[in-house]
Amino acid sequence: MFPDLTSDDIFRLETKRLWLRWPRANDAAAIKSFASLEETARMTAAIPHPYPAGEAERFIFKARADNANGRAMVLVISQKGEGRPVIGLTSATLADSGAIELGFLVSPSSWGKGYAPEAAQAHIEALFALTRAEYLCANARAHNPASRRVLEKCGFAYVDSGLDLLPARGGLHPCDRFRLSRKAWAARRLSPQLPPMVHQTPDSMLDHLTIAGG
Repeated sequence: MFPDLTSDDIFRLETKRLWLRWPRANDAAAIKSFASLEETARMTAAIPHPYPAGEAERFIFKARADNANGRAMVLVISQKGEGRPVIGLTSATLADSGAIELGFLVSPSSWGKGYAPEAAQAHIEALFALTRAEYLCANARAHNPASRRVLEKCGFAYVDSGLDLLPARGGLHPCDRFRLSRKAWAARRLSPQLPPMVHQTPDSMLDHLTIAGG
């Protein structure tokens, strides 16, 4: 589903303040530092709490395998600057419907600074530019208004609400469902309200995105 460009671990996305890149083995401690927090895990479908020993390493191994096999595009969010600290995760996976599902997670220590929409928007740009997806989908727990605001800021439209399976939360839970169509994404890219990103590729589909790869 995902192109060869993203299946190489030198693939990365750049925004004004962030790098989005493949997770590495030495990211385990940083990922554990925020993924192990209850306030982080409870809003997700897949992060267990309490956080088991070795879970960050397992996550990194699986993410890299899925990226390499074209089954997913799982990236860490790294701040630019000294040390390039890892402050979150963003993911694109295939939902049961066959659609690409977007997910994102930012460390509580970095909440309120606009990193989530900045990272999510970069990932959205790459997904529409590099795949033939006609739409992206995303879910947020019904009591998670922060994620809803991020999705709406990135152009997602509310579709409906229902009970969705959240395995790490032990069953079905109320969730709000969202969708962003290629048509709506294209219209937003033409809006003067969207800040342009650096253009470093001849493909006009990537005008607002910096992509690096092999």
